[in-house]
Amino acid sequence: RAHDAYQLVRYLAEVEELDGRRLRRIVDLDLKRNQNREALRALQKDPDPSDKAMVCFGNMFIQLPKSKAKDMIQKDQEHLDEEINQLRKELRVKVNRLFEAQGKPELKGFNLNSMTHEEMRVINQILEGRN
Repeated sequence: RAHDAYQLVRYLAEVEELDGRRLRRIVDLDLKRNQNREALRALQKDPDPSDKAMVCFGNMFIQLPKSKAKDMIQKDQEHLDEEINQLRKELRVKVNRLFEAQGKPELKGFNLNSMTHEEMRVINQILEGRN
């Protein structure tokens, strides 16, 4: 019995450490995602008639056509969304295993997924009365 309790505590510590790293990674990726949103908005609102934009990559700035900069940022957004969703799925599995190890029932509604941008666009069209 003491051995089982020791293994449970050890398992809980490992889960907490791994999930702490996952949570920090999600926060970091979400921060980058928000910065990308700000950049996309700035590109859309930019009154400058030139078709060029200065974009920061790492520690240097590069001048690109605005359309190319928008495409690159949107592709980065898609990658960030995928990585964040994968990390969240992994967290769900770990939390359910943790509850199982503690003899608690699985969380209800915890496995819900957010709607994609395309799904939200269709819903908004329906709500606005467009087909």
